[in-house]
Amino acid sequence: MIEQEWAIVLARAQFAFTVSFHFLFPAFSIGLASFLAVLEGLWLRTGKGVYANLYRYWLKIFAVVFAMGVVSGIVMSYQFGTNWSVFSDKAGPVIGPLMAYEVLTAFFLEAGFLGVMLFGINKVGRKLHFTATCAVALGTFISAFWILSVNSWMQTPTGFEIAPNGQFVPGPSWTAIIFNPSFPYRLVHTVIAAYLTTAFAVGAVGAWHLLNDKTNPGARKMFSMAMWMAAIVAPIQIFAGDLHGLNTLEHQPVKIMAMEGHYQSHPEGAPLILFGVPNSAEKRVDYALEIPKMSSLILKHDPNAPMNGLDTVPDRDEPPVSIVFWSFRIMVGLGFAMLGLGLWSLIARARKGLYEWRWMHRTAIAMGPSGFIAVLAGWVTTEVGRQPFTIYGLLRTSQSASPLDAPAVAISLLAFVVVYFAVFGAGIGYLLKLMKKPPEAHEAALDGAPIRSAGITPALAVVDGAVT
Repeated sequence: MIEQEWAIVLARAQFAFTVSFHFLFPAFSIGLASFLAVLEGLWLRTGKGVYANLYRYWLKIFAVVFAMGVVSGIVMSYQFGTNWSVFSDKAGPVIGPLMAYEVLTAFFLEAGFLGVMLFGINKVGRKLHFTATCAVALGTFISAFWILSVNSWMQTPTGFEIAPNGQFVPGPSWTAIIFNPSFPYRLVHTVIAAYLTTAFAVGAVGAWHLLNDKTNPGARKMFSMAMWMAAIVAPIQIFAGDLHGLNTLEHQPVKIMAMEGHYQSHPEGAPLILFGVPNSAEKRVDYALEIPKMSSLILKHDPNAPMNGLDTVPDRDEPPVSIVFWSFRIMVGLGFAMLGLGLWSLIARARKGLYEWRWMHRTAIAMGPSGFIAVLAGWVTTEVGRQPFTIYGLLRTSQSASPLDAPAVAISLLAFVVVYFAVFGAGIGYLLKLMKKPPEAHEAALDGAPIRSAGITPALAVVDGAVT
């Protein structure tokens, strides 16, 4: 029994490790694909060479990110059959078709147009190439749509029936499965997070090159676009996160109890615990710094609204409170830090100092990884907060694992750690090398013609038609 429990712990650690690595790349590629579509659209509309320069610059990075995302995603699918075969058997009739739709729609769309996007710059017309870029950007969104639908169904399962053999099978309507109660909120929150992740990565690269040369037009443009994104989208994300939290309170109240650190019920208004040390053994948060009744005000819009605590939940149904408590605070803290940098950029812009304020540029560089850390913290909050279930309230994690020996899982986990850090470490190193190179002012245009800083050359106009 003890060995089986260790096998489950190791299987969970293996999936957590591989999906954490994988999640970094789609979180970047979803936003980066849309950023590329915007850059190419602006170049076609304005004819300004700086947009074409930046498109070529970030296209190289996107190609590497996309490739690493595909490779890391393939590995995860095998674990459903090796480590989680019982889960795959029981939930396969529901999640199998949804994941197949992701392949049939998003992956085929991306695969069909990715080659044109990457290698057709000098071979196809500008409209077809722009269409290919938009198709790849759309494909990344569709992929997120189906994957998040699967994950959301595991969080808030609806539209299913349980067959006599214990399998979850689709009910009369697939709509209820796809658009389960948490899916719209999780989709919006995750996609916006991907856009912010890209914005802060782009902003960090722009800030790095501004510190070295504040006159570089490509660095100025990418930094300006990234800071507009931060200033506009960060407050939207905070609002979307609040709505997602209210939805979670309705459908997964135990997760909210763990996030808030509410071991005890509060019949006359729950405090907002800013920081503290969760103590599950004593059922309290030690050294708590809290604001009285603020949690009830935020979650129920009434400072005196009663809120249940984990004392109403059997111990065997509690998630690991410490992990969820801290991952949630990391995510929220970084979200407000993003908002702060966005507001700082607005002040700098108003005072004509967007390209001059070096401390803001240094802060932007420090905030470059913040999006990646925040999405990982959000994923930990979501997935660990769902424990001890794989299908919330219906199928326990202990009932989902394959009958494996702990040493076998440990060896495969160790192999994953070694290979991932070697392969993807080299890939990330190459990405940083690409980002370290400044965007040049005279890179080739989309058809191979040189670009002047003032716009496009007559040669480009002859090939692609006048764009002014």
